[in-house]
Amino acid sequence: MFPVHALIDMTAGFIPSILVALAIVAESGGELARLRPETLVAWDRYVAAVEHRRAGRIGDRRHFLVMDAQDPADRRTAMSGALVVDEMHQADSDGREIDVPAGMVHHWRGAVFLPGVTLDQLMTRLETEPPPRSPEVLRSSILARHAGGLTVHLRLQRTKVVTVVYDTRHDVRFERIDARRGASTSVATRIVEIADAGTPTEHARPAGDDRGFLWRLNAYWRYEAVEGGVLAECESISLSRGVPFGLGVITGPIIRSTARESMQRTLESLRVMAAGSDPS
Repeated sequence: MFPVHALIDMTAGFIPSILVALAIVAESGGELARLRPETLVAWDRYVAAVEHRRAGRIGDRRHFLVMDAQDPADRRTAMSGALVVDEMHQADSDGREIDVPAGMVHHWRGAVFLPGVTLDQLMTRLETEPPPRSPEVLRSSILARHAGGLTVHLRLQRTKVVTVVYDTRHDVRFERIDARRGASTSVATRIVEIADAGTPTEHARPAGDDRGFLWRLNAYWRYEAVEGGVLAECESISLSRGVPFGLGVITGPIIRSTARESMQRTLESLRVMAAGSDPS
């Protein structure tokens, strides 16, 4: 999944304002786009809160999927064949918002029904094949296999008004919980923005001192065998630079729209991949 949240597209009436916002958010350099230590500390707190909540529910059959705890109607929607996508926010252990100075956390969940595939078929395919190619995944390869997981390389691209390309490395872990439930976790261990991608002058920007569209990315998946197939749910959290003061009203709806579209493409890619699973 590649939730680059600062690439902008809007109707004609808003284009001039959006281009101004894009120029400030995407092209300004220096401290504005540098990953600060306090930003990373807050990100780690956010990740810890998410993982603590998820670990507490992994044995809860009624709330194994996040949507069952948040909106049980989403299960019926997903089983009907529709994609379910919603924004999330994680509080700390005291129920307070986790502030991320000079950064933004983008937190989404999505679910898709995969008909005609068993849990074992799906997990086996995920454990043995590189992530599927898509308009956002230009290259994918397995760098290493280890007990319970993979190390994966992806070249990611997003194009809306401007193009952003990243080379990323992900640690992917799989867990077979029981005969009807499984899980996987993907944590990006390296994210490098590529300037002038595909040209003779292609080069990497310094990690954490780039344009700041994508600094961190975790994806948490759960898979549940249901009648006729598998329900797959993804909870994704990513970190980007913050939006300069005064631009939130303009960019907020666009950021959420772009993130929603990215989650939808991720779920669709999984559905296409699962449809090709060997039924034997």
